[in-house]
Amino acid sequence: MDAVEKRVRTFVRVKPTADFAQDMIKFGPDNKTIDIYIKKDAKKGVVNNRQTDWSFRLDGVLHNTSQELAYETVAKKLVSEALIGYNGTIMCYGQTGAGKTYTMTGATAEYKHRGIIPRAIQQVFKATAHSVDPFITVRISYLEIYNETLFDLLSTMTSNGTSDMQMAVVDCPQGVYVKGLSIHSVSHEEDALNLLFEGETNRMIAEHTLNKNSSRSHCIFTIYIEVRASAVFLGTQMADDLYMSVFYCISVLSTVKYSLYSFLPQSRFRVFSDVKCINSKINLIDLAGSERLSKTGSEGQVLKEATYINKSLSFLEQIIIALADPKRDHIPFRQSKLTHVLKDSLGGNCNTVLVANICGEAVHVEETLSSLRFATRMKWITTEPVLNETYDREGTVKALEKEIILLKQELAMHDSLVNRSLVTYDPLTDIQIAEIKSQVHKYLKGAIDEIDIVNIRQVREVFKQFKLIVSQQEREVEARLRSKYALIDKNDFAVVAAVQKAGVVDVDGHLVREEDGQASGTKTTPFSSRRGGKKKSRKSNEQPKKDRIGSSLSGRDLDGFLPSKSQVIISTKDLDVKEGVRSQDTANIDAELSKPAPVEDSQRPSSPPSKPVAFEQFKEECGSEISRIFKENKSILLARKKRSSTVAQRINFIKREMEGIKKALEAQKQERWQQGEYVDEKGQIIIDEQEFLLIMKLKDLKEEYRSGYAELQDLKAEIQYCQHLVDQCRNKLISEFEIWYSESFLIPKDVREALKPGGNIRPGMIPINRVMCLGVHLLLLV
Repeated sequence: MDAVEKRVRTFVRVKPTADFAQDMIKFGPDNKTIDIYIKKDAKKGVVNNRQTDWSFRLDGVLHNTSQELAYETVAKKLVSEALIGYNGTIMCYGQTGAGKTYTMTGATAEYKHRGIIPRAIQQVFKATAHSVDPFITVRISYLEIYNETLFDLLSTMTSNGTSDMQMAVVDCPQGVYVKGLSIHSVSHEEDALNLLFEGETNRMIAEHTLNKNSSRSHCIFTIYIEVRASAVFLGTQMADDLYMSVFYCISVLSTVKYSLYSFLPQSRFRVFSDVKCINSKINLIDLAGSERLSKTGSEGQVLKEATYINKSLSFLEQIIIALADPKRDHIPFRQSKLTHVLKDSLGGNCNTVLVANICGEAVHVEETLSSLRFATRMKWITTEPVLNETYDREGTVKALEKEIILLKQELAMHDSLVNRSLVTYDPLTDIQIAEIKSQVHKYLKGAIDEIDIVNIRQVREVFKQFKLIVSQQEREVEARLRSKYALIDKNDFAVVAAVQKAGVVDVDGHLVREEDGQASGTKTTPFSSRRGGKKKSRKSNEQPKKDRIGSSLSGRDLDGFLPSKSQVIISTKDLDVKEGVRSQDTANIDAELSKPAPVEDSQRPSSPPSKPVAFEQFKEECGSEISRIFKENKSILLARKKRSSTVAQRINFIKREMEGIKKALEAQKQERWQQGEYVDEKGQIIIDEQEFLLIMKLKDLKEEYRSGYAELQDLKAEIQYCQHLVDQCRNKLISEFEIWYSESFLIPKDVREALKPGGNIRPGMIPINRVMCLGVHLLLLV
C-alpha cells in the first residue's frame, strides 16, 4: 500500500504544581498555543536585547488533565491504527522530574492513575476479544538503554554469566530490531501487565535533589501485534453431505436430476478469502530526563549516569534538527544506541507522537523553553506510515488446493447430471497427448473431418499441436529459401548500399538489367517485404548480366544475413531464362527493329539533369515567386523562434530567482518557529524588514513571470502558425517542381505536343502518372 506523508504529532503536558508561574506561562484559547514571558534582568543594564517572550504552537496542551483524557488525546488513535497494521511510537521527553514516567506508566496506587502503557494493553486486548479474525497474537518486549548499554528487562536467563551477553541493534530491510532481545507471547491482559511490572522492578532508579525516583535509563516497551486471517470455507461440511445426498437421489430418481441440480447452493461452496497476515508494533518510550547538574547536585555514579543521559539526549536533538532540515542528505542515526533504535520511529514508516513534559515553576523556565523548542523541531519531521500487510503463501496454497477439490467435485456432479460421465479434469497423460497429435495430423491430411474434444485441456492441446506444426513448416520453408536465395535486410543501409554499388539494384530497389552493353533503369524485380515474394521480370537476352549478378550476390558483403519481416530476396535463378523463350524474345525485338521507326530520334527526351541541379534552375525560373515566399516565411519563423528562446531563458532565470527567495523565506520561517514567534495585539505574526522585502520581491517576480509566460504562449502560437505556412510553401514548391521536371525532361516531345491546347489529348483525360508510364514505354520501344 502506498505511504501517505504525515507530520509528527506533538503535545505538551504541564506538571501540576502549587507554584505555577501564571505570569510567565500562558495558554492560548484554542488549547494549542503556549506563550512564555520572561522579565528583563535589570542587573544587565538598560541596553539588553535578549529575547523575553516566545510563542509555541503544538497539536495540544494538556494542563490539569486526567490520565484518561491524556490517553484519549495522545494514544487512542495511534493504538487503533496499530490494530489494522500501522506501526506507532509514543515518546515522552522532558527534564527530570517533569512527569514522563507518570505519563507513560502511571501510578500503582490507584487504578484511575494508570498511564499510557497499561491503557494501551487494555485497548489491544479489548479489540482482540471483539475481533472476528480467528488468530491474533500479542507479544511483549521491554528494552533498557543504560549508560549506552542495552539490557533486556524481561530476560529469563539465569544469573550464571549468560545474562551479560551483549545485545546489538541490527538494520534489516524490514526495519531496525535488537538482536538478543527476548519477546514474550501473552494471551491475556493480566499476563502483559505482569511483564510490565517485572520490567519496572528491574529498571535503574536513583535519587537526587529534583526527583526521589529518577529514571537513570531510557526504556522502550514494545507491543507486537500479529493478526492472521485464515481461509474460510462456509458450508464445506454441508456441501460434502449434500453431494452424497444428491448422488444417492440420482441413482434412485434419475428423472429429477436436473431439478435437484438447480437447488444446489453453489455460491456457498466457494466463499474463499486469502490467508492475510498483519504485523504491527507499538513502541512506548520513556526517555530519561535531561539534568542540569547545578540543580540536581549529582555526584559519583549518579553524575556518570547524568552524563550519559545528557549525551544521548543531545544526539537525539541533533537527529531531530537534521531530520527537520530538507537539505540534509545524511542523518547520523548511529551516533548513539538510542537514536539507532529509534531510526524507524523518527522519520520512518510509523505514526509518531511526542509528549513534552514540562514543569510550571518559574525556576525551571529555561528547561521548559528547551523542551518546547525540541517539541517544535519534532513537529517539522514527516513520517510515511505504511500498512504492514503480508500473505501467508503456505496457507494460501493449501486453501487453493482445497478450493480446486471442491470445484472438481462440483464439475463431476454437473457432468453426471447431463450424462457426461466420461469427462475428466485431470492433466492429460502421454497416451492422450499422442492420440490428440495423431488426430491433428489426420485432420490436416483430410483423413478425418472432426477432432474429438470433451474438455478444455484437450482444446489447449489441439492448438498446441497446430502451433508446433506451423513452426516446423516455417523452419522448412526458411531452409529452402536459404539454399536458393541471398537474403538482404531492407533496413540494413550498409548492405543495400553495397548491393547498389555492385550494380545489382538501382536506387529505387529494383534489379538492374543490361541491354546492348548499356544499363537502363527499367523496373524488373523490386524489393519485396514478404518472405519469398518476388515479381516476375522481363527476361533478359544477355548472359553476362546473369553472371555479374550471381558473382555480386556471392560476395562477402551479403554473407551471414538472416531473414526478417523487412528482408528482400534477390534470386539469381530468376535471371536464368529458357532457351526457347530467349530466342522468341530475340526474334520479336529483331522484327520490331527491322520495321521503320515510328518515332524519330529527336522525339526521344535527352538524358535529364539530376534533380538537385534542376531544382536550383526551377527556383530561378518558374518557381521564383514560391521560393521567395518560402524564404520570407522561413525568416519570420526563425525570428519568432529566437525571440521565444530569449523569453524562455528569462522566465527560467526568474523561476530560479523565485525558488531561491522561497527557500530563504522557508529558512526564516523555520528559524522563527524554533526561536518562537512575535505576535501583535490582534494575534498576527510580526516579521522583520528583511523578510518583508523578500516577500515584496517575490510578488514582483511572480508578476513578471506571469507576463513573460503569457508572451511565451503567444509566441508559441505564432511559431506554430508560421511553421504551418512554411510547411505549406515547402510542399507547394516540391509539388510544382515535380510537375515541371516531368513536363520538361521526362515526357517525350510528341506527348507534350498532344498535351498542349488543341492537341489530341484533352486536359483531364489521362492522369500525369499514366502519361509518365506512356513516356517510359515509348522510350523502351525506341
